[in-house]
Amino acid sequence: MLGKKKRYKSKLIIVVCLLVLIPLAVVFYMKFESARPTVEVTPQKEAIGATQEIRVTAADPKSGLRGLRAELVKDGKTYDLLDKAFAGDVFIRGGEVHQAAETFKIDKRALKISDGKAVLRIVVSDYSWRNWLRGNRTVLEKPIVIDTRPPRIEVVSKAHNINQGGAGVVIYRLFEPCEKSGVLVGENFFPGRSGYYRDPQLYVAFIALDYRQGVGTKMVVTAVDKAGNSAKAGFYHHIRRKRFRKDVINITDGFLKRKMPEFEAEVPQTSGQPLIDVFLKVNGELRRKNYDQLVAIGRHSDARMYWKGTFMRLPNSAPRARFADQRDYRYKGKVVDHQVHLGVDLASLARAKVPAANNGRVAFTGTVGIYGNTVVLDHGFGLFSLYSHLSRIDVEKGQTVQKGEVLGLTGATGLAGGDHLHYAMMVHQTFVNPIEWWDAAWIRNNVTDKLAEAGVPAAAPTDASSAGSGKSVKQ
Repeated sequence: MLGKKKRYKSKLIIVVCLLVLIPLAVVFYMKFESARPTVEVTPQKEAIGATQEIRVTAADPKSGLRGLRAELVKDGKTYDLLDKAFAGDVFIRGGEVHQAAETFKIDKRALKISDGKAVLRIVVSDYSWRNWLRGNRTVLEKPIVIDTRPPRIEVVSKAHNINQGGAGVVIYRLFEPCEKSGVLVGENFFPGRSGYYRDPQLYVAFIALDYRQGVGTKMVVTAVDKAGNSAKAGFYHHIRRKRFRKDVINITDGFLKRKMPEFEAEVPQTSGQPLIDVFLKVNGELRRKNYDQLVAIGRHSDARMYWKGTFMRLPNSAPRARFADQRDYRYKGKVVDHQVHLGVDLASLARAKVPAANNGRVAFTGTVGIYGNTVVLDHGFGLFSLYSHLSRIDVEKGQTVQKGEVLGLTGATGLAGGDHLHYAMMVHQTFVNPIEWWDAAWIRNNVTDKLAEAGVPAAAPTDASSAGSGKSVKQ
């Protein structure tokens, strides 16, 4: 009987010990967790200017955040930037905050430090029992350069004579890598690209004057370095004023009955309205939408000079409309709308073959509202040509083409009243007068001579003479 009591007592002790030890083991396991806090720093910049705001995001999902410290180490000295303590209890509750974001500023003048190399150090700790109750620590050290000097710009090209609605090229040198550089023409920005010359410090920027930008439009080269310092450099330029032709387009009921049903899917809210009202929405709202779609293509251009020599025009063609024609649209003797024609209309035989004006890469094929079936070629460094109202498309996006290669056939798709080619050219996101690019003397004086005088081109070929015709697709 006594033996049974002893055995029962022993088992009871074991059970009690287990009931006590297991929770203790769980507590110790949780409190001694080894997961370090995470930390992220934005912006991720290699260089900073006179002042820079920094955002630090820290997290510790288990024991919670205890402290967040930021400091700058420069020339052997440490400068405190942030010291944040988070509420919590190391023994019972742990940290009350599991995720936090803090901002601080590095101010060169306030810290009284000089330009040069430095280290940004971020230290985050949690409420773990590890490291003698001091918790887990994460230390992030980020090398940075403090740079308050603006970038240096040298304009290399000379005598920039530009027509209103025309194009040109500016060549400049940067003496340090910059995050952004190019030419401001009024409020329009034209990015510069390196890679054309063997000298990587030389940049080429194709620029343009919008047809509305006349004499007095300001032009400067601008650059922003990795630290955010900016600089501008002016250059000699002369703007030739141009007067654009006025034109009248008569809208007939026959045209409306024939064409407006084609746009029902694109302007469905006009169903049941008078056809002239449908036309006004197509010619206004849809035109602006289509314009935005086309200029968006100009945001992305290859850093390769595909084109060479003068640009071709549609063979045996006569112009029907010119660049920047100021068009009044008249219906039943009354002017109902006004728009500007940003291309050249060329008429030849019906369903005539449309050649690529120059070497390039097909940047777009498809239907674009009032422009109908359209092909856009990227000629490199921001120069594009557009071919619209096609009855058939014989190339596909991404294909490289040579000058004269057939892109498709002329037609009357979109808002065209008859079979013709609407041909246009863009410099980045600005439509320009295509006639300039048909003129060998203009290209020589305003582009190729300037490119040749500035330096030696890169060893790699800069034209598309080796490009194949690729696959053919009909649309």
